[in-house]
Amino acid sequence: MGADLSGNSSRFVIFSVFFTARAYYPVLAILFIDLGLTLDQFVMLNFIWALTIFLFEVPSGALADTLGRRKLLVAAAALMLLEMLCLLLASWTSGALLLGLCVINRICSGLSEACASGADEALAYDSLPEQNRAAAWDELLAKAMRWRSVGFVVAMILGGLLYDPRIVNFVLPSFAQITTEFAHRLPVILVLLQALVCLWFTLKMIEPTHAIAGARLENTLNHILSSARWVLTTPKTLVIILIGVAVDSIVRNFATINSSYYRLIEVPEWTYGFLGALFGVMGFVIPSIAKYLNENFSLFTNLVFIVVCTLLGLVALVPAWPVFGLIPAIFVFSVIFFLGFTVSRVLHEEAESFRRATVLSVKGLIFNLGYGIFSLAFSVLLTQFPESAEGNALRSALLWQVPFFALIAMALLTWAKFKLTKNVS
Repeated sequence: MGADLSGNSSRFVIFSVFFTARAYYPVLAILFIDLGLTLDQFVMLNFIWALTIFLFEVPSGALADTLGRRKLLVAAAALMLLEMLCLLLASWTSGALLLGLCVINRICSGLSEACASGADEALAYDSLPEQNRAAAWDELLAKAMRWRSVGFVVAMILGGLLYDPRIVNFVLPSFAQITTEFAHRLPVILVLLQALVCLWFTLKMIEPTHAIAGARLENTLNHILSSARWVLTTPKTLVIILIGVAVDSIVRNFATINSSYYRLIEVPEWTYGFLGALFGVMGFVIPSIAKYLNENFSLFTNLVFIVVCTLLGLVALVPAWPVFGLIPAIFVFSVIFFLGFTVSRVLHEEAESFRRATVLSVKGLIFNLGYGIFSLAFSVLLTQFPESAEGNALRSALLWQVPFFALIAMALLTWAKFKLTKNVS
């Protein structure tokens, strides 16, 4: 009799919520800036983060397929704990030491993301009963995305409120008032506690068996190469990954600098957490819509829908209307949920069990490489307006990214239509 894997589904959901819904997200950019970094230094740090994932994403996925998905998830939680400790230490430093600790933070964060990427979904998918597994995965994925949205609502509200010392001190008695510097550490402390929860639940996970579990380490390279070749030669996976990275890189870059955009459109800092919560609410609704559209329309139709929504949102960001600029921002953020559901659904349908984590890691590598390159380009773009105020530089950069995305997306959709039609025929 095999091990009881039924509890892995709930453990996957809990890990997914606490690993992804981090309380510092609504203030991420200004958190680093308030530590003493500049906006372009912050963007460069995210390039380092993406480069780390690029180097370790696929090897970690192959190790998950060979050594075990549970081991990689435990490592991801431990690295999350370490990255939060670095950020806490950085809040007491300045100069080169501050930058060094922030670099270590980004490297640990990238390693953590690489270890978790693919391993979590692969473990959860292979833990489901084989009968009607694809339908069960659609239900579990939608459930995980909805609970992540609930987690985002809570984390965004708490993170935004805890970062503002006026709000915290309003609640606290007079003898327990805190400083601005300590308030800025509170979201980080909360994420540190989330890392402990992740570590606990990954330790309780049970490893499901699959075709090459326990394979020798020297076989890992061959497994990586064969899985990468499979991804690049399978039409559906290639189409979903290339169009996905075009959308993901530009939307995720904007999500990274969202608090700077909020300052540009004159939104008070204390509202940032509530805005993140509203983003979370969108994520609660969209997976059900994505599930319906993916079940009733073709992959190409869904990709066109995603691209058009992204382009419309990017165009509407450019005017940066005071306060009302929030509407296109939330619209752009909502695309990421639809894209995530569609990409995951296609890859799990196409990939065989023995290569599932590696395929998901190949996807993650390409997505994060695209994000890193675009972040670097966006950082360079910001520096092209040195005589402008930071807000004007950001506004100009938002304008220039629109025609870039439009041309790339149009070319990819034209190619995808040919590729998918050829594959059907």
